[in-house]
Amino acid sequence: MNAGDKNGRGLSVQAVQRMPYYLDFLKKQLEKGAKLIPASALAAEFNLSEIQARKDLASVCKNGGRPRTGFVIEDLINDIETLLGFRDTSNAVLVGAGHLGQALMSYGGFASYGLNILAAFDSSEKKVGSQVNGKQVFAADKISELCRRMNVHIGIITVPAGGAQIVCDQLVAGGVVGIWNFAPVYLSVPEHVMVQNENMAASLAMLSKHVQKQMGRV
Repeated sequence: MNAGDKNGRGLSVQAVQRMPYYLDFLKKQLEKGAKLIPASALAAEFNLSEIQARKDLASVCKNGGRPRTGFVIEDLINDIETLLGFRDTSNAVLVGAGHLGQALMSYGGFASYGLNILAAFDSSEKKVGSQVNGKQVFAADKISELCRRMNVHIGIITVPAGGAQIVCDQLVAGGVVGIWNFAPVYLSVPEHVMVQNENMAASLAMLSKHVQKQMGRV
């Protein structure tokens, strides 16, 4: 299942994806002492039309904006964090405790976004039983059982492409309904499960194509 065009509050997928960027910008403005912000300021910062920026903010802000002066920054921050679930910690597990998996497990910034990686799974006997950043690595055949026991609903996949679908099936069987997939492969999931793909090969291809164009090679 891919994300639909609208979420429960009527925001488009593109608008939801803009929210973390808005949030970071708003926090920086608050640190500078600003109390209010007009939609035009966000439009200029993110190269959007003022109408689009105002529509985004009005959709998420419960109190609405003030004519001519703008939106209350603290209210916007609270509303965006609530919308994105950053105030309610979501527990997750990670499958594939290799270099990428270990880096994700060691990253402390996820707490700011309400994500808490409880544990990891791996098929390597050398890794099973070890810890990464204080988080236990379990055997891969325990994925479904432990996900159900820990009531985990988010799974992060950092295994090679060949094993990703099997891991995905195990996560879904354990009650996971949201999968963050770093494996370069399309995953087949039931309708109620959402997959967010982070295909680094595809991203690199886009960057390389752009560089070639700028260098006059295409």
